[in-house]
Amino acid sequence: MVQTKNTKRVVIKIGSSSLTSAQGELSRRKLEKLTNEIVRLKDEGFEVVIVSSGAVAAGYRKLGCLHRPTTLPERQAAASIGQGLLMETYAELFTSHGYVASQLLLTMNDLAEEERYHNVLNTLNMLLKRGIIPIINENDTVTIDELKFGDNDTLSAKVAALVDANQLIVLSDVDGLYDCDPSLYTNAKVIEQVDVISQEIEQLAGEASSKVGTGGMKSKLIAFKIAMAAGIKAFLGRATTENIIYDAAYENAKGTYFSPNDAFGSLDVHHKWIAFHSSPKGVLIIKDEYVSLIAEGKHAINRHHIKQVLGEFPKQSVVKLVDTSNVKIGLGLVSVASRMIEQHTSILNLTVVDPEQIVQYQHYPVLLK
Repeated sequence: MVQTKNTKRVVIKIGSSSLTSAQGELSRRKLEKLTNEIVRLKDEGFEVVIVSSGAVAAGYRKLGCLHRPTTLPERQAAASIGQGLLMETYAELFTSHGYVASQLLLTMNDLAEEERYHNVLNTLNMLLKRGIIPIINENDTVTIDELKFGDNDTLSAKVAALVDANQLIVLSDVDGLYDCDPSLYTNAKVIEQVDVISQEIEQLAGEASSKVGTGGMKSKLIAFKIAMAAGIKAFLGRATTENIIYDAAYENAKGTYFSPNDAFGSLDVHHKWIAFHSSPKGVLIIKDEYVSLIAEGKHAINRHHIKQVLGEFPKQSVVKLVDTSNVKIGLGLVSVASRMIEQHTSILNLTVVDPEQIVQYQHYPVLLK
């Protein structure tokens, strides 16, 4: 997706607690605050994509539930009610400022299958080109657990990688990532800058603090790993803070900023799809003596490097590469089917180191021919 020289593209993830009242219903006041800040960015030339939670939270009381539903049919039914309410409010608020909003409901398969991935990308490309504000949510009315992104934190990071965003802004009910649990320690402080998500950082993540949301700090750190690996600046802050979106876009907000790793910056759309969105169809276990060479991009993969093949898959499938201890090395696109691997010298015509492993390996991913 090509941006003009002076355009800044921002993906904004808005959690359920940022959109709903204490009783769990959609809060027009909260939406109005956030949309007004987004309008300020649009007026100044920003391109904005919104990944919005809130459908289930907005709809479950109208379904007749007193509490957020726990069964899949109830959640899906609540989402089918709440999604319309959510989009109706967004559309009305943006229209009052002269902007048009659109809706995209996605499942994991929409990005995991390359043709559908390109369809989503082309749609977003056209919307942004025309100045439209895309509002994306997971299609909770039909999605089963096996096809879920996990939560909208992960979805927002994948969308940011998809559209080659400059920044991912994640709004929540916390001020940022704290150096210790603020509910237990009065001296807890927000960590203003994170350059690497280390084990120590991951240990700071607690469980979800909101009763109407699904994503806690752990899921947000997963999302930030993806964004950082994709070379995208990221920010976490409290949605109710005045001018939080506007200030975050200009890097003046109170919260936690996550530094980008530009390791994937040179990858084209096809390679980014493999790295961030594809769904592996099988596993290649690499012999221990070749793991370091392959991980560093210094060795192409052929049948002599493979200890075992797990699963059956056709040629041009994405597969996961692991060592003998099942530690992930990366992702590859096989040039032959699984049953033909023993008969061919050249197995992978492309390899991309997995973004989740960048922090661990601390090296730049390369393409192996």
